[in-house]
Order: sequence, then structure tokens, then C-alpha cells
Amino acid sequence: MSDDILLRLMAVLQSRKDADPDSSYVAGLYARGLDTILKKIGEESTETIIAAKSGDKEQIIYETADLWFHCLVMLAQQNLDARLVLEELDRRFGVSGIDEKAAREQT
Repeated sequence: MSDDILLRLMAVLQSRKDADPDSSYVAGLYARGLDTILKKIGEESTETIIAAKSGDKEQIIYETADLWFHCLVMLAQQNLDARLVLEELDRRFGVSGIDEKAAREQT
């Protein structure tokens, strides 16, 4: 299911690139540009933090979905396939976070 929703969302986000900004929320974000998309990610990140602090599990899920959605919009706007992020997470799986950070600092 998770792969399926990701693929469906990616297809919709891609299709919205050519849509009329007045006909689609995502097309409107694309039309307003990267700064608008990044601002939206910042807003959703803050709302996710507030939800987590409140402890309201339904709100945490709702806000996290908004945050992830807007991150997917940003990836699509940058012509990056979201599966690349999943591949990076898979690459890191089983690697100590301390070791992974140390390896990044050496480069």
C-alpha cells in the first residue's frame, strides 16, 4: 500500500506541473515557485511540531501527512523522484546514525 500511494501521488504531482494554477492547489504552488513551496514545508513542519507537543495522535498523523505531501511537491518541482529518498533511507538502514554522520563529515 505505501508504495502504491507514493506512486499515485508522484503521478498526480507530475501531472499538475502542466495544469492551470487556478484549477489545482499543487499547480498553484508550482506557479508561485520554489520559495512558496519551501515556505509551505516550513509551515507544515511547525504545525507537525506543535501537534507532537500536544500529544494529539490524530493531529500528529494529519500534520505529518501534510508535511510529507509538501515535501513530495518540492521533490517533484525539483524533478526528483521520491523513490530516491526511499533508496537513501534503505541505504542507511542498519547503519548506526553515529557512523553515518561520521562518514558524511569525512567527505
